[in-house]
Amino acid sequence: MHIIIGLGNPGAAYNATRHNVGFETIDKLCFDFGVKLKSNRRFRALVGEGRIGGKDVLLVKPLTYMNLSGQTVQAICRYYKLPPSEIIIVYDDISLEVGDIRVRERGSAGGQKGMIDIIARLSTDEFPRVRIGIGQKPEGWDLAKYVLSRFHKREWDAMIQGITNAGDAIQMILKQGTPATMNEYNRKSNKPAKQL
Repeated sequence: MHIIIGLGNPGAAYNATRHNVGFETIDKLCFDFGVKLKSNRRFRALVGEGRIGGKDVLLVKPLTYMNLSGQTVQAICRYYKLPPSEIIIVYDDISLEVGDIRVRERGSAGGQKGMIDIIARLSTDEFPRVRIGIGQKPEGWDLAKYVLSRFHKREWDAMIQGITNAGDAIQMILKQGTPATMNEYNRKSNKPAKQL
């Protein structure tokens, strides 16, 4: 089984904010593959089982709030006795342009607090991740305020494409592995490489 975890903050106040693109990617995968999320107290998350890319998967939205995302990830890995390499984390990244994605096999948190907590609790950064660009904060903005802001109308098309591409990249990781997915998607464009 593979665990696909989208990072975000629960509650209507955070819907459609920049910090919640991980949640929105999970929502799109649920829609595309007919997965229903249910509250799971053990994991402090919304969880749904399904099949994607011929693999059994667990789709997860932690309810711990972003900065404590590692609690959910750690609990799931322990319960299913899975190595971190069997999880895929999808989350926002301010270092990428809006809607751009990057796929990695491992790496630092890059300052993203949910990822900082996950890496600390798993004691490793050796797990695949899909980063979705939300754009750099404007000069003079507080970072916390920026990531909790909503996208401008002019950014919507790029953001929707980015979430779609992130979902497609996750499917490709499951089918072909992370290195092949990196080759396909880690290009300078909001479009998947096959459309270049």
